[in-house]
Amino acid sequence: MDDWIILTLILFLGLLAAYLLFKYIALKGRTESRARELYETWQAKEMERQVSEKAENLFRAWKLDEEKKIRQDAVKKSEAVIRGKVTEHLIPYFPDFEYNPKDARFLGTPVDFIVFDGLSEGEMNKVVFVEVKSGKTGTLSPREKLVRDCIGRGKVSYEIIHNRENN
Repeated sequence: MDDWIILTLILFLGLLAAYLLFKYIALKGRTESRARELYETWQAKEMERQVSEKAENLFRAWKLDEEKKIRQDAVKKSEAVIRGKVTEHLIPYFPDFEYNPKDARFLGTPVDFIVFDGLSEGEMNKVVFVEVKSGKTGTLSPREKLVRDCIGRGKVSYEIIHNRENN
C-alpha cells in the first residue's frame, strides 16, 4: 500500500507539474503577446510623434522662409512706390519734359500735373493734364481713365467762385 500511495503521489505531482507547465507556457505566450502588442503600440506612437515633430519643423522652416520672401517683396514694392512718387514730383525737371517746370502744378490724384503751358512767359498756349507712369506697365487706373475720357470729350470748364464775407 505504501507503494500505491507513493505512486499516486508521484502521478499526482507529475500531473500537477504538467498542469503547471501548461499554465506557465500559456501565461508566457499571453505575456509575450501582450508585451509585443504594447511594444508595437509604443513604436507606432513614437513614429507618429517623430513624423509629427519633423513635419512641424519643416513647416516652421517653410513659414520663416516664406515670411522672409514676403517681407523682401513688400520692401521691393514699397521702394518702387516711393521711387515712383519721387519721380512724379521731379519729372518737370527732367530734360525730356517738354514744358517749362514753372508752368506745372502737382496735384497727385486723379492726375499728377496740370501744365499751364506758356503761363510763366505771360501767354497761355494750352492747359495739359499730365499723368506720370513709371515701372513696367503704363496702365491707367479706372479713375484715371474716367478723367482722361472726360477731358477727351471736351467736358472741361472754368468757374469763378466768389466768396463774399459779411463784415
